[in-house]
Amino acid sequence: MSNGSSQTSTQWSDHLLRAMADLREHYKRLQDGLTSEAQDDFAHLFDGADRLNTQLAAPEVNRHDLMNVLTAIRGYAELLREDLGAEHTELDAALSRLLSAVHTAHNDEPGEQNPIPEQRSIASDPGFILAVDDLQENRELVARYLSRSGHIVVTAAGGEEALQTLDQADVDVVLLDLVMPDMDGREVLRRIKEHPEWRATPVIVISGRQDMEGIIECIEAGADDYLFKPFNPVLLQARIKAGIERKRWHDREELYRQQLERNEKFIRATFGRYLSDEIVTDILERPEGLELGGDLRRVTIMMSDIRSFTTLSEQLEPAQVVTLINRYLAAMTDIIMAYNGTIDEFIGDAILAVFGAPQRRDDDADRAVQCALDMQAAMEEINRLNREDGLPEISTGIALNTGDVIAGNIGSERRSKYGFVGHPMNVTSRIEDVTAGGEILISESTLQSLKPGYRIGDSQELKVKGIDELLRVHHILEAAP
Repeated sequence: MSNGSSQTSTQWSDHLLRAMADLREHYKRLQDGLTSEAQDDFAHLFDGADRLNTQLAAPEVNRHDLMNVLTAIRGYAELLREDLGAEHTELDAALSRLLSAVHTAHNDEPGEQNPIPEQRSIASDPGFILAVDDLQENRELVARYLSRSGHIVVTAAGGEEALQTLDQADVDVVLLDLVMPDMDGREVLRRIKEHPEWRATPVIVISGRQDMEGIIECIEAGADDYLFKPFNPVLLQARIKAGIERKRWHDREELYRQQLERNEKFIRATFGRYLSDEIVTDILERPEGLELGGDLRRVTIMMSDIRSFTTLSEQLEPAQVVTLINRYLAAMTDIIMAYNGTIDEFIGDAILAVFGAPQRRDDDADRAVQCALDMQAAMEEINRLNREDGLPEISTGIALNTGDVIAGNIGSERRSKYGFVGHPMNVTSRIEDVTAGGEILISESTLQSLKPGYRIGDSQELKVKGIDELLRVHHILEAAP
């Protein structure tokens, strides 16, 4: 038989019809002693037999429709054997002969009486199964099978209904028919595997079609397995067990991934209050990020300090001092980080920041100067807020110096910090000592590192404590337009 239609084998069909007629005779004799549930199952079984007769009487038989009928017959026959076999041996034998005939028909091998594989239970964690099939008897049959194994089964008569169920519930495994009227099973499969939240859900295609090209197409589209109708319930349970395990592993991995993301965000948020974002990233993303030691870097160093802060703090209550310093540091921190500066530390009211480590950029000196100009411009808003709160106005001096330092983790294995060591650090500190409120002083080395266009004010030479050479410094007034 082909996928479209073909001439049915008279030999296996006759064998199947004789087995069904024999079963009817046994059922008539025992009908009154059976439970209502068993009688309903026999009614479904004989309904399938009537539809099989109609199909076999047609000049040509559609394989997909035939496999659907055989699936229903086999399914209800196996359920009845399981429920009645121990009590009614003659009925059990008749059901066994029918199943053998169905097996022969399924394999399309005329005259060969293949036995039905021995059924056994497959232990599996209960799962939430979605069965998608346009035929009601197939949906009911699958639900009956799987519910006996402890699974929760919901059914859908078509593709749209299936997608709605996936949108509303966390499904472990999808059992999918291919031939459906409103939406083809391949389209349902495509949408499942393209959806970011559903793509990990295992999909087992159950179809009467056995063309290799269609099977390959489904597997390539993301189907996890492909079973033929009439399916073996033990094989189906084994496939579902494997699918549930894959889904549970994926769910656990996704949970771990989300926990790691939350932990990383917490670490970045927490340590970001004490270290710059670049340092936190360097520590988290590089295995050697926590190793002690450093390397030589060309950086531009910034030191900023509130003028006469000691005198001001003596005149204020402790809470006012905290408000004043936190307002200032918060504003300055945002500006420095906006220019990708690395804040090394706060020393009281002083700020030590570096441009060029741990990540170097070609415009480190220019960004440092632009940052300093914005920091001075921000003092107007800070002082406006201070006046509103009855706090004194403040002014800052900022010094910039460019030079080679050792940048890296400094300290011990128990306690360390990302810091900078070298003569340029001392030079910057000495320049900052002589800056007045509102001033920005830069060293000669920083000036030589800048792009053209800055407006430079007075220049002067300084003789400072601890440094033999004269320091030439320049007033930065504004950046180029």
